Amino acid sequence: MADRWSEIELFVLTGELGSLSKAADRLDMSNASASRTLSALEERLGARLIERTTRRMWLTDVGHDYHRRCSAMLAEMAEAESIVSDECVVARGVLRVTSSVSFAMMHIAPALPELRKRYPDLSVQIVTANQYQDFIEAGIDVAIRTKEHEHDSGITVRRLAETRRVIAASPGYLQLHGRPRTPEDLDTHQMLVYNLAADPYMLHLRKGEDERHIRIESVLDSNEGQVIVGAGRAGLGMVIQPLYIIYDDIVSGRLIPVLEDWKLPPLTINLAYQSRKYQPAKIRAFTEFLIERVKNLDLEKRWLTEAA
Repeated sequence: MADRWSEIELFVLTGELGSLSKAADRLDMSNASASRTLSALEERLGARLIERTTRRMWLTDVGHDYHRRCSAMLAEMAEAESIVSDECVVARGVLRVTSSVSFAMMHIAPALPELRKRYPDLSVQIVTANQYQDFIEAGIDVAIRTKEHEHDSGITVRRLAETRRVIAASPGYLQLHGRPRTPEDLDTHQMLVYNLAADPYMLHLRKGEDERHIRIESVLDSNEGQVIVGAGRAGLGMVIQPLYIIYDDIVSGRLIPVLEDWKLPPLTINLAYQSRKYQPAKIRAFTEFLIERVKNLDLEKRWLTEAA
């Protein structure tokens, strides 16, 4: 027995074409099968929808009303399917992105004019957050994070770039307090600590085969990198920050790297989004756009360069 959608589709098409045989041919059905399907629909509804003779056919009064309602319903369904298909092909709608305040300010916001030009039907909502929460439950499409793995196996993680972390201070601070010559010298300096870093009060430094693990105390700690960097520029103390945040400060001389021979563990910046068989086009468009931008601007090379 044909399902209800097939019955309705046949009935609507028959009414539009004025012929059961033409409707059957359009739906690749035999005339006998089409006749049985239409009879099954009328029997299920307990109403005569179509009157027919050997010469012609016409809708009954109740058939006219039912045809009008079913035509509208099928049109709505076709539109809904078209929208869903479109979402998988065309980058459109609202894209919800979460990242740290620093990354959003420095690397997403400046890219938005180009993104908008390329995808005029796409709008972006940015949710800044430095702590990692369940972004799927929060309705986020793409999360930009500095960690390698997600606990949820349903999350896809794509590498965007790697970045060095450096210790740096303003020229004014170094003039007053001097430059540290060894990792142990940091004990005498004023440290500005980003307290959401992994093990924020322990610095793991390496030079060749030599490793040092230096515990530090802070004169300021904060869960926001921009606060740390702002205080560092003002001369309060030494920052420990990734180059994707302070590269321009170092190039301009607002901050000066110290202990350049000693390396901190680098960070990997990742794009994370829900794994789906049919990925919305807006997610594919944004992730590919950001990966392309990092490559074209040679940002990873800057972020891995010797900070000097």
